[in-house]
Amino acid sequence: MASALLALRRLFAAPVDTLLAMLGIGVLCALPVGGYLLLTPLASLAQRTAAAPELTVFLPVAAERKASLAVEERLKALPGVAKTRLLKREDTLTRMKTKGTGGLADAIAVLPDNPFPDAIVVTPTDDDPATLDALAATVRQWREIEHVQVDADWARRLAAINRLLKAGGMLLAGLLTLALIAIVFNALRLRAAIERAQAHAGSFSAADIGRPALLWQGLLLGFFGGLTAWLIVSGTMLWLRLPVAELAGLYGFDFTLALPGMREIGAMLGISVLLGGCGALLACDWRGRGA
Repeated sequence: MASALLALRRLFAAPVDTLLAMLGIGVLCALPVGGYLLLTPLASLAQRTAAAPELTVFLPVAAERKASLAVEERLKALPGVAKTRLLKREDTLTRMKTKGTGGLADAIAVLPDNPFPDAIVVTPTDDDPATLDALAATVRQWREIEHVQVDADWARRLAAINRLLKAGGMLLAGLLTLALIAIVFNALRLRAAIERAQAHAGSFSAADIGRPALLWQGLLLGFFGGLTAWLIVSGTMLWLRLPVAELAGLYGFDFTLALPGMREIGAMLGISVLLGGCGALLACDWRGRGA
């Protein structure tokens, strides 16, 4: 406890240096947490508003309706199928005649027979593109099936974006971790150098500059930096909450930025204290070699 009180007194003895270190740690901790709080609901919103991936199964043109219904029942029994919808060939012909562009409707009107087959639209339970491809591969093996069309381009794009964001987030977190340790190490290294010079000048005993006190300084700097990060993230979310809600309302979305909860606050404090301790350990090691 004496070392902790000594470390706290040393931090308050240099308020400007301590404040700058707290701000640096706070900004570094606030960036990943703020990005997580912002990107997580955005990703969820994108997934909700995007069209669900579908699998369209086409039967031969000459297939009877009874065969189409039988295939639909087989599809419903497959694992991973949420629902099916039968597109009757007559309905497709009517829709193409009324909504066909250019000369397509005229060309269809002069055909002697209906060129469209029955089709079954399959909605899977899982949006994962790999799952959809596996389901398509299974259905393609059926003799009754003429063609299978997979509509999962958006899911692949979304999955690729998620992978890119995760990779970028891990890289950013690693760089910020190194930067935070460097801030604590540099602050404590300079402070230890000043105190060592004062000890040589006789301001106080060299025994007063202990490793435990230096370690406590790093832990306390990390703790105060975590509190600063919480204030930065909370203030940013409150500042952006109204404009973001107004913009989302213009597009018909219900979207509100969330303030950091206990989990996020605990993560900021825990990580900043841990990294502050790591920086202090490096400063202790430097001090031991430089003494």
